[in-house]
Amino acid sequence: MSIDIWKKIESKEIADCRVFKVHEVFCENSTTNEKANFYVIDNPDWVNIIALTEDEKVVLIEQYRQGTEEVTLEIPGGMVDENEEPSKAAERELTEETGFVPKEMIYLGKSRPNPAIQSNWIYHFYAKDCYETGNTQFDEHEDIRVKLVNVNEVENLIESEKISHSLVVNGFYRFEKYRKYKYETH
Repeated sequence: MSIDIWKKIESKEIADCRVFKVHEVFCENSTTNEKANFYVIDNPDWVNIIALTEDEKVVLIEQYRQGTEEVTLEIPGGMVDENEEPSKAAERELTEETGFVPKEMIYLGKSRPNPAIQSNWIYHFYAKDCYETGNTQFDEHEDIRVKLVNVNEVENLIESEKISHSLVVNGFYRFEKYRKYKYETH
């Protein structure tokens, strides 16, 4: 038995919210011919970065998030600019938000943040052997504090829900898979 596909008939932008657009999408069910409206948030692609210093400290950031009205503990990340390679966006966002620069940037994979309502990808990177330059450049309304923690503390931070952002947890999952594979094959 196949899954019904909702074919797009028309899409209309109903909101431009600076960092994303909302579209009302008119669709028809491929099996039943039923018609329905859906809403899609069109974001640019994103990046997030697991950044480690040479002495195995993870570069985390603390910042206020309006959606939950709290300060969260996260990894650096942000939007991929138009015509920008995700790896370059990762390097740029890491430096802008933390002042750290990697010696090597390693691609860990990509995932869909929320395919039910969003159209974008998030690209996950590992920034290896980072060193601090101190040259941050925050976006408007950004106020970020850098926090260095031992890489061995991350699991406890996730388990205790001090790190609760699902895309950050996904980034650490991909990083741990990379490290396990690397150590098992070498």
